[in-house]
This record gives sequence, C-alpha cells and structure tokens, in this order.
Amino acid sequence: MGGLGGMPAALGGGGGIVGVVVLLILVLSGGMDLGGLTGSGGSALSGGSVSDSTLSEDCQTGEDANERQDCRIVAVVNSVQEYWDGEFERRNASYRFAPTELFTGQTNTQCGAASSAVGPFYCPPGQSVYLDLTFFQELQTQFGAQGGPFAEAYVVAHEYGHHVQNLLGLLDEVGGATGPGSNAVRTELQADCFAGIWAHHATDTELIERLTEADIAAGLDAAAAVGDDRIQERFQGEVQPEAWTHGSAAQRQQWFLVGYQGGDMERCDTFRADIN
Repeated sequence: MGGLGGMPAALGGGGGIVGVVVLLILVLSGGMDLGGLTGSGGSALSGGSVSDSTLSEDCQTGEDANERQDCRIVAVVNSVQEYWDGEFERRNASYRFAPTELFTGQTNTQCGAASSAVGPFYCPPGQSVYLDLTFFQELQTQFGAQGGPFAEAYVVAHEYGHHVQNLLGLLDEVGGATGPGSNAVRTELQADCFAGIWAHHATDTELIERLTEADIAAGLDAAAAVGDDRIQERFQGEVQPEAWTHGSAAQRQQWFLVGYQGGDMERCDTFRADIN
C-alpha cells in the first residue's frame, strides 16, 4: 500500500500504526442498552465475517449478545458491515466484507505478528480487522474510561472506518508526518467520522434497536480523556502537539459528531477541511 512505506503497516486500536504507543488509542465509551440488539433467529447474530466458527453456533439471539461480549462483537460487526454494504451499493460501488478475527494474547497477520499490547487494529494488506477482547477491560483500568457496550461498538466501527478508507484508496494519504494538521491525524479523524456515520444509521440495520443521546454524550466524554493532548498530559506531564498522530480530544469529539449528526460521507473529508 502506498504512503505507509516499508513493511505493511496496520492501523491499530484507535487507528495508529502498529508499534505506536498504545496510549494513543481512540475509544468512545457509553451506556448503550444493547437490549436493543435484535435478532431471534440464527442469521442476525451468526458468526458472519468473524473468523471464530464456533460463534455461529453460540451467538444466535439478541439475548446472547447482551450476555456475552464475543456475541455482542459479532452483532456489531454484522451491523457495521451491513450498513457499509448498503451505502456502497447506493453509490453503485461494491463493498468487500472484511474478515474479523477475535484474539487474545497474540496473532499473526499480513502486517506481521501482533500482541495484545497493540489493541484492536486494521491490517490494510489483508483487509482484515483484529480485535483483542482484553483491550476493552484495559481501556477502563488503564485509561479510566467508563467502558461498556458502546465503547466496544465504537472501536469496531472505527476499525471498519479504516477498511472503508482502504476500499476508497484514502489510506494512501497517510504519510509519515505527525502533528495536529498531519495526514496521520486527518486519517484518524476521518475514521472517527465514518464511525459516527455508522452510529447515525445503526438502527437502520435492524441489529441495533436504539442508541440514545446519553450514549453519545458518555462516549464523547471518554473520547476527550484519550485525545492525544489529554494522554500526553496524563502520562508525560506536558502536551506536545507536534507528536500527535490521532488528534486532540476536541478534534476527535468534533469529527465523530460530524459523522453522527450528519450521517453523510461527504461531510467527512478531513483531508481538505480545516481541522485545527
């Protein structure tokens, strides 16, 4: 893939390059009531594109999703991909469903070996999403995020935002520079925006019944806590904007809301917008 140079790179956690300090991970946390996950038949919560075949047998209903994290992830993956498949079709384009691997400890990918320290990530050469389920607990214990079902759902939607970028050829814009206006940050903010678009349309997929403004408000609060500026201040004692790779708390909040409130891909052109 052009623009990233050298070995194939993976967009991890909140969308950083694998190897970048994991503290720069984006997540939005909320209290989404996934009693709103629907589907009493096998098709709604089947394993779908998730690689673990046993999930097809174990994850059958909305109740399964509410009781089990892995089943909940399956439902969110299916919802996100169902939305983007429909959106691409509406634009007379073809969406390629990305495989999703749930892992703990470590896994091997076309972007190289990855451990749990990386967190969830997207591997462009393999067009696959990798989700470490232990990450969501670490998100709360290490970062003080509220966590919960919407935190998980947002992370999934963000990684699939990178997949959409890859299908559209937008990851070629990444480059190696850092800073508030860098293409690295613009790439992450666009993935945030695409995740917001999914949240806007989530109930249209019929896998998620409701998503409240309270969920979004809680998510935005957590997003602010893990913006580049907040993380640097917390763990380094000073803010260094020139080193940003993901965006500040304000930038991340802004672009998720652009997608969530507008629900329109045309509004997510972070590469041409004034993001500072």
